[in-house]
This record gives sequence, C-alpha cells and structure tokens, in this order.
Amino acid sequence: MERHHVHLSADEETARGVGARRGRPVVLVIDAAAMHRDGHVFFVSANGVWLTEDVPPRYFCVAPGEEGEPR
Repeated sequence: MERHHVHLSADEETARGVGARRGRPVVLVIDAAAMHRDGHVFFVSANGVWLTEDVPPRYFCVAPGEEGEPR
C-alpha cells in the first residue's frame, strides 16, 4: 500500500462512491470532531479529500443501519 494518510469523506454518499471503485464498499464512521478537539491534525488535499495521519480505534463509531441495526 502506497498511501501515507487516512482518506476521509465528508459524507456517506461520497465515501460509498469512492469505495465502490474497488468493489463492495465498507464505510466506517469516524468521530472527527472529537479527534480535532483532542488535537489531531487534518489536511484537505487539492481534490477535496480530507486526510489525517491515523485514526485511533477510540474514534470509530457505530452507525445505525436502515432499520436501526448496526452495520
């Protein structure tokens, strides 16, 4: 893998579209606001992709599925 940063999308639709380029996408929800409050640094690339160096597990969230079940 040649990536040096974690690539983040601002919304689920964009994340699914980007993920679908490589097969069936899996979307992870990240509490970026908490990361920012805790001092993590984010960058925006020239093409509008949000980047950060890493995402510690404590910032992963469970998003409800269509019927309220976790995905």
